Amino acid sequence: MKTKLCILIFALGSTFMVAQTKLADKFFSNYAYVKASELYEAAVNKGDDSKHVLTRLGDCYYNNSNSEKAVLWYAQAINKYETSIDPEYIFKYIQSLKSLGKYDEVNTQIETFKTLQNNDRRFEDFDVEKMDKLSQKDDKIIVNILNLPFNSGLSDFGSYIHNNQLYFASSRGDNSKIYTWNKEPFLDIYQTSVEEKDGKIEFGTPDLISASKLNSEYHEASVAITNDGKTMYFTRDNVTRKNKLNYDKKGTTHLKIYKATLEGESWENIKELPFNDELYSTGHPTLNADNTKLYFVSDRDGGLGLTDIYEVDILGIDSYSEPRNMGETVNTKGREMFPFVSKDSILYFSSDGHLNLGLLDIMKSEVLKKPSAKAVNMGAPYNSGYDDFAFFIDSSDEESFGYFSSNRPEGQGSDDIYSFKAYVCSQKIEGITRDKETSAILSNVTVRLIDETGKEIGEVTSDEDGAYEFEVDCNKKYTVVGNKTDYKDDQKDVETDNENEKINEADLYLESLIKANQIVINPIFFDFDKWNIRTDAQYELEHIIDVMRANPTMVIKLESHTDSRGSDKYNIKLSDRRAKSTRDYIVSRGIEANRLESAIGYGETKLLNKCSNGVKCSKAEHQLNRRSYFYILKD
Repeated sequence: MKTKLCILIFALGSTFMVAQTKLADKFFSNYAYVKASELYEAAVNKGDDSKHVLTRLGDCYYNNSNSEKAVLWYAQAINKYETSIDPEYIFKYIQSLKSLGKYDEVNTQIETFKTLQNNDRRFEDFDVEKMDKLSQKDDKIIVNILNLPFNSGLSDFGSYIHNNQLYFASSRGDNSKIYTWNKEPFLDIYQTSVEEKDGKIEFGTPDLISASKLNSEYHEASVAITNDGKTMYFTRDNVTRKNKLNYDKKGTTHLKIYKATLEGESWENIKELPFNDELYSTGHPTLNADNTKLYFVSDRDGGLGLTDIYEVDILGIDSYSEPRNMGETVNTKGREMFPFVSKDSILYFSSDGHLNLGLLDIMKSEVLKKPSAKAVNMGAPYNSGYDDFAFFIDSSDEESFGYFSSNRPEGQGSDDIYSFKAYVCSQKIEGITRDKETSAILSNVTVRLIDETGKEIGEVTSDEDGAYEFEVDCNKKYTVVGNKTDYKDDQKDVETDNENEKINEADLYLESLIKANQIVINPIFFDFDKWNIRTDAQYELEHIIDVMRANPTMVIKLESHTDSRGSDKYNIKLSDRRAKSTRDYIVSRGIEANRLESAIGYGETKLLNKCSNGVKCSKAEHQLNRRSYFYILKD
């Protein structure tokens, strides 16, 4: 008998824990993390240390930025379920540890995470912040990227703008010679007009650069023009005086840098620069802001990697210093290519040796201002996991316009030129909090802002006019939740776009729980011929509990009513059991029993309509009679 009794008690306890967890889950799904955590912790105290409950507790505190408690519950989950835990919970655990400065444990967990998620970039090189920055776009900066309309089905890259002309390299055209590397014609330098009309950039029809001998039968690319517009530096295959490819002893032809001067409207007087080398390539020229230095790429001896970036001083007409390697803060054992220096002396270049998303990524560095400065990956959307290179920009302001090249799959050819416009973007969510029934203004409503991961990121209180507002990022999904004592919560979903300074309106309508002398909630449903409190009924009864907690002297009475189906005696008995089961649940949640004066079932003795015994009625009409009342006797 004792064994059977123990089994019965255990079964009842397990049923209660399951119900408690289901109720907590319902609050969790509605972003009510404080209530959910209370219920989850109650389940833990009754013996439920399941993976679901422990991780949900961690999530409740993580989403509310309570790192100490998030660490507590995530640690319990990970330690107990280390062989089956979802790696995403380890990720959140690491983030919480970082906020507490527990870096030793961070490193340990990163090792675990990388073992489980060996293709996850977030913890590459054991540096969460760097990888997060690479893979995530800046929430406050919108970057609109456009594949330019004049791109061909072949290779187009390397934008440079001077005097409203855009210069670039392309393998389009009728060059009959084919470059064996990519089976495309050799590159020539082209130009097209650039004009802004009504806030939009318009391009002319591309044509070969105005010059008699600049383009050859082989490669020309990568232009840089002096501030006065009189000298152009460019890259060309090493050719002989007869304009034939010049090979070294191994049969390899290399790149060299040349310059041309502007005669009228044509680029003439082509000269080879003196620091070129017959055995190694030299190319990709760019100038600093005051044109006193020239930067280039070379694979010459003495470098740090496959190709390095070098600099020379421009000492005068056709006079240059010896090339200097830019050093380890720029160059790696891999490839550094396509340097560009902006007007504010920021060095941009592409690299596959620095931390990257794959292949060549565009980097930026302040090394020209501070020699010890490290290169920084510009991240998405400039970098894509494919080759991203040939960056050009007029400035490094937050609102800026420029170009880069890429072989990302959505292009028109093997390499394409893209424009980008970057600008700071923010929007507002604002609204009025009102009474749902009367539309009267409700002041002092707590309004919470929830992001699309479910994390609470803001909280305000509506003012005397019921007004509230949040400043939010563009291109995001949010939920605003309003709550006020003695009212049901209301929530609205808001999705922002990329329109700067747009106002998103989201009025909230909260329904009063106290109407006249009653606490009014949605109908409480019971299973057929049952009186146990279901999870959906518990959810509604929590409103009663919240009101009574907010009004500690309040005393109520409960009434439960049925429809006329079934015998009169049966309905009295069933409704009374349901009333008392409802009372018992409220008491189990910490409300003193003496504050519930009575809990009585009246069966079908107080019908609200014609549907008495023997009268044919619809389901909806019968439903009207199945109800519970919570009368306020003392407030």
